[in-house]
Amino acid sequence: MDSDMIMLELTDKMDKAIESLEKRFATVRAGRANPSSLDGIMVEYYGSMTPLKQLATISVPEARQLLIKPFDRGALKDIEKAILASNLGYNPGNDGETIRIIIPELTEERRRELVKQVKALAEDSKVTVRNLRREALEDVKKCELPEDQAKGMENDIQDMVNEYNKKIEAKLKEKEQELLTV
Repeated sequence: MDSDMIMLELTDKMDKAIESLEKRFATVRAGRANPSSLDGIMVEYYGSMTPLKQLATISVPEARQLLIKPFDRGALKDIEKAILASNLGYNPGNDGETIRIIIPELTEERRRELVKQVKALAEDSKVTVRNLRREALEDVKKCELPEDQAKGMENDIQDMVNEYNKKIEAKLKEKEQELLTV
């Protein structure tokens, strides 16, 4: 593997780490209805665990309301049970055809909890970036480059790590602001 390949691969993996962080941030609700907050919910449907979004359409009829319309009405009870078990703090209302979820206003305490949660997610992403740096530095050693070229690559890798950590911090600040805005 040559030095250009190492840098390309590192950039690609770090971009994916940022993408993953953005997806995980999207599941942390900020008082507004967001269908992606239900992305992680798995429903037991005819004996197998199935993602909720494969069983129903999820829409936002109002700013603080989610409407779940299952493709099969027989899955209503299972969907309701899965939402209650998800610990999202949602209280689904089943009318026999659809499930409505009214998103409660976030309390100051809940907002603080969510901020802690997003800080932990950001820290996980920083750990991922550090692990990617370690792998890239090992790849540089395997290349057996001249010492000055290897040192230059190590500096380039560290610069990239710093740049991606700044991106993570910026995304974290943005999400914190969103959560703390009433």
